[in-house]
Amino acid sequence: MADDPRAWDFGFPSIDGGHLDFAELKGRVLLVVNTASFCGYTYQYDALEKLHTTRQAQGLTVIGVPSQDFNQESAENATVKTFCETRFGIDFPLAGVSHVKGPQAAPFYAWVKQVRGWEPLWNFNKVLIGRDGSIAGTFGSGDEPEGPAVGKAIAAALAA
Repeated sequence: MADDPRAWDFGFPSIDGGHLDFAELKGRVLLVVNTASFCGYTYQYDALEKLHTTRQAQGLTVIGVPSQDFNQESAENATVKTFCETRFGIDFPLAGVSHVKGPQAAPFYAWVKQVRGWEPLWNFNKVLIGRDGSIAGTFGSGDEPEGPAVGKAIAAALAA
């Protein structure tokens, strides 16, 4: 890793097997969201898929990171994948079930905590990565994917 790591230095195991390598997305804006199938915020999958579909051509990629850290996700990748595809028609990339907080946090989330002093407090927290690979914003569960705070930050990141 470089002395000054960027998001492109990270990735996750893919829900399909293999690896979801952020280096392959270099230059895009990423909205990385820790997700859960059995949460009161699970409805946000609809807005996340809409964002991904409508802003993909402008350079946005939404990435879902299913996590059991808040005890509201299935333990099996196949179960999560089936749920996301059949219930919400999710087409954006999904990581395999991963830790997003604490000492077992995936390297991406450990980096966000190191750089910003921030880690997810609940499901559907969001990390916005700018085209340069730096952290452009962090948002809580109540910040809706198409709401003003997230929307304004995405627009600014896409314009940069």
